[in-house]
Amino acid sequence: MPEMPEVEGLVEYLRGRVTGLRVDKATVSAINALKTYDPPLTALVGAHVTGVDRHGKFVDVSTDAGVHLVFHLAKAGWLRWYDALPATIIKPGKTPIALRVGFDDGSGFDLTEAGTKKSLAVYAVRSPAEVPGIARLGPDPLSEGFDRATFGLLLEGRRTQIKGVLRDQSIIAGVGNAYSDEILHAAKMSPYALAANLSGAEVDHLYGAMTTTLAEAIEAARGKPPAELKDAKRRGMRVHGRRGEACPVCGDEVRSVFFADNSLEYCPTCQTGGKLLADRRLSRLLK
Repeated sequence: MPEMPEVEGLVEYLRGRVTGLRVDKATVSAINALKTYDPPLTALVGAHVTGVDRHGKFVDVSTDAGVHLVFHLAKAGWLRWYDALPATIIKPGKTPIALRVGFDDGSGFDLTEAGTKKSLAVYAVRSPAEVPGIARLGPDPLSEGFDRATFGLLLEGRRTQIKGVLRDQSIIAGVGNAYSDEILHAAKMSPYALAANLSGAEVDHLYGAMTTTLAEAIEAARGKPPAELKDAKRRGMRVHGRRGEACPVCGDEVRSVFFADNSLEYCPTCQTGGKLLADRRLSRLLK
């Protein structure tokens, strides 16, 4: 799933290529992906792009028509950029392409989604705040003003596992399953630790691990075209997606906990005092 660093890299790439261009085409081929009807998607055609921004994991393409194209890539979505947009006709239901956007210089992009579970979402809105997912977002952890004190207040009284807190977009925007694993590994903290029980020193350490991990990942994504961002993300992971491999810090085996539709990865030596966390379906710790 694309998270803040990859989406930020994508936004920077698009900002440098489409700002000032006129939208000549905006076609949805997966009608379930389009979540709005007023204004219509066709309102984008003929408008010039004035900017590209990020809100959490949402991409926001603004235009001089007062209409924003906003999209969320969900778990299996991605953007495919073309310097010369293909002229082939997209057949609904016969392709992974959900949306095609073309510009007056001949360039453009497709939004694609793999798999059968379709969650990619496209919105045409007058303001990004009209998108429910954006309206619910918590603060961005790398935004100005998001300091240690702000982070501490967000954790106070939350008797929720810290892994879930980091992933909750209404609490902190932009962090998902992968980077929450990476942050907790860097902080040497169990994903099952309760947020409300963390000491001041633990909150300090977690805040530092979060800001450093995200900033380094954004720097690694910067300047890369969309086709390279996924591989850059995978190369940067220390534990996420590394089940069975050696922890780069201590050499212990990276372990997984499986959920219904995803998993978390962690290092027992670095994060849980050597204890193995059981699959949550068992609801216990392995002895």
